[in-house]
Amino acid sequence: MAEHQSPETTPDGHFVVIKGRRWRATDPSLPEETAARLRRHLMSARRAVRSATTAGDAEAERAARSRVHRAKTALGERGTPWWDQTEEERRRRWEQGLASLDEETP
Repeated sequence: MAEHQSPETTPDGHFVVIKGRRWRATDPSLPEETAARLRRHLMSARRAVRSATTAGDAEAERAARSRVHRAKTALGERGTPWWDQTEEERRRRWEQGLASLDEETP
């Protein structure tokens, strides 16, 4: 079984480098419980994208991709960079994102 390695981060901590490609890092100020809940929403939405595309259901795919986008935005991986936001803006971003995703989840 291969050992899991943590991704490399840029010196400023803003990005992780995976297979030579830079991806915006999750906001490090997110409380761990909140981050875990957002990651569960993200993985669920990604599975829904796969199911919808396999089924050829364009409407379900759009809805699932919207959930992926909201989860990634709440995590700080999309939208205004978390390092350019105040602490209050960051907190509001993840609280609103999580509330939106929790409300929509059956």
